[in-house]
Amino acid sequence: MLAMGNLIKVLGKDLENCPHFFLDFENAQPTEAETAVWNQVNAVLEESQGVLAELQSYTGAGQEIREAIQNPGDLRLQERAWSAVCPLVAKLKRFYEFSLRLENALRSLLEALTCPPYPPTQHLEREQALAKQFAEILHFTLSFDELKMTNPAIQNDFSYYRRTISRNRINNLQLDAESEVNNEMANRMSLFYAEATPMLKTLSNATTKFVSENKTLPIEDTTDCLSTMACVCRVMLETPEYRSRFTNTETLLFCMRVMVGVIILYDHVHPVGAFAKTSKIDMKGCIKVLKDQPSTSTEGLLNALRYTTRHLNDDTTSKQIRALLQ
Repeated sequence: MLAMGNLIKVLGKDLENCPHFFLDFENAQPTEAETAVWNQVNAVLEESQGVLAELQSYTGAGQEIREAIQNPGDLRLQERAWSAVCPLVAKLKRFYEFSLRLENALRSLLEALTCPPYPPTQHLEREQALAKQFAEILHFTLSFDELKMTNPAIQNDFSYYRRTISRNRINNLQLDAESEVNNEMANRMSLFYAEATPMLKTLSNATTKFVSENKTLPIEDTTDCLSTMACVCRVMLETPEYRSRFTNTETLLFCMRVMVGVIILYDHVHPVGAFAKTSKIDMKGCIKVLKDQPSTSTEGLLNALRYTTRHLNDDTTSKQIRALLQ
């Protein structure tokens, strides 16, 4: 019997392009061959819950900033706003630096899950602990981006910080916080937080870079790894016999986030994307599975498909799929 998180046993349905194997997202333990990569990635994943908790509790310095802007001559209010913003910017810097570590972790996993002599499907089946970590990275990424998208304070705080730095530079004033976030770092953070879904963009760029730098590795090895995971998640979500064995609704959300994350990565990396008829991902099935869930848990994921994919509006995308995402 499957326990709550023993996610995926693909049923013996006649599913085109869908491998049939059990992928244990909850209990998979690393084999000796996986241990080195697993330890490296685990060190990053251990920090991810702390990052999410910090982001969830991020309230911003909106009131202090408003008062400072409305009373430009009141030095006390200027100092109060600056004191409120600086620790928040230090926090935003930590999130950005974490995205760089996450990018390296993803790269290590892609190398392990696509290297010869095994095809990607066999890698996912053999190296289940690494497949589980890949899923956890995607789950974190979409969780982070959902929180970021609903928190305008992040960009407001950072804009105020940059404006204040610029103004003081013009007045030849050096502020202590500049040693924490210098101009080059501030520019990179600006680009990161300007993205609607910054963590997803980081992973998409990293995956695209991985493909372009590994000329000897067929691009299909990377995209098949992604399409296989999307397929396994979809079948698990749409099969009542398996859904009914989840005792925790979080497991369903985990599965949905992983499915959407791999679809977006696939769409960014594959030359024709996830929405074309030749795609190895059943997009209609994936969208339907999301729409069958309560909208409170899936609206953010549907928006990620609408706004962060690359090929949705291509001529090769069927009207049916576009209509489903209206």
